[in-house]
Amino acid sequence: MKLVTYKTEGKEHLGIFVNNHIYNLNTCDKLLPDNMISFLEGGDEFMNRAKVINEQIKNGELTPKEEVFYELMAPVPHPTSCRDGYAFRQHVEAARRNRKVEMIAEFDQYPIFYFTNHNAVQGPGEILCMPDHLEKLDFELEVAVVIGKKGRNIYADEADNYIAGYMIMNDMSARTLQMEEMLLNLGPAKGKDFSTVIGPWMVTPDELEPYKVAAKEGHVGNSYDLQMRCRVNGVEVSYGNMADMDWTFAEIIERCSYGVDILPGDVIGSGTVGTGCFLELNGTGLLNDPNFKPQWLQLGDVVEMEITGLGHLSNIIVKEDSNFSLLKIKKNL
Repeated sequence: MKLVTYKTEGKEHLGIFVNNHIYNLNTCDKLLPDNMISFLEGGDEFMNRAKVINEQIKNGELTPKEEVFYELMAPVPHPTSCRDGYAFRQHVEAARRNRKVEMIAEFDQYPIFYFTNHNAVQGPGEILCMPDHLEKLDFELEVAVVIGKKGRNIYADEADNYIAGYMIMNDMSARTLQMEEMLLNLGPAKGKDFSTVIGPWMVTPDELEPYKVAAKEGHVGNSYDLQMRCRVNGVEVSYGNMADMDWTFAEIIERCSYGVDILPGDVIGSGTVGTGCFLELNGTGLLNDPNFKPQWLQLGDVVEMEITGLGHLSNIIVKEDSNFSLLKIKKNL
């Protein structure tokens, strides 16, 4: 089942995407709320009612009015929190190799994550950028999960039961701002908090069953053979697979929930897949060829991400109407 949030006449609604059409869930079943967070808080009862509607529409037993004029938003437009992990060893290893430092042993001991700005989550469409964001602007190709029920101190072998669905994630990154603040051993924060893109819909775990594979040796939790691609202006720049995650989402959730509640509507990203950003690609290119010309996102660029089973997510880079710059107001230079 694919769930979406969309906007019509300035109002947000919760919908179901079936047979290439969007239908309002509340119209199909008045007991279901018209927003994603309230729906997730309803737990298995609401999810099961929605799955019945999904099957009825598929089979032609229910023919509700389809939405025609709408704006597709992030599936979870107002997450209760947003974390991002660091699950792909290939990406971490390549990034460290490109900086000429050894692979860090702690990567294989425990999964880590950081909190990003849950109020800057968006869906398909324009990504508004300030002048400083355009200094080495980057994409990050990732998968994200949405938490479907409250939990605390969850062991990894139980954690997949807390996942309501999966989405594509593009963890946008302003690398100049990011690297500047991380010199002070704190971050990433300002380089990340202007846009995190998720979408185009949230796919429930049952739809991914045909793609399930074994987790990597020594790891616990569901793993899926999902091809991941990113294109910029129609040119493929990144390719990977979700099955290459070394730390599973179950293991990431185990750490996230240690000593703290996770809640319906929390979004957790996987971290960047190997080759999944220009920072890594540029570093590898320069390592192999001193004359390599680095690439960064520019105004007007179209960034498209596609993941097997999760859909196609498209955004365009647009300048915000302001010339304010943090980089120009540094003190004591």
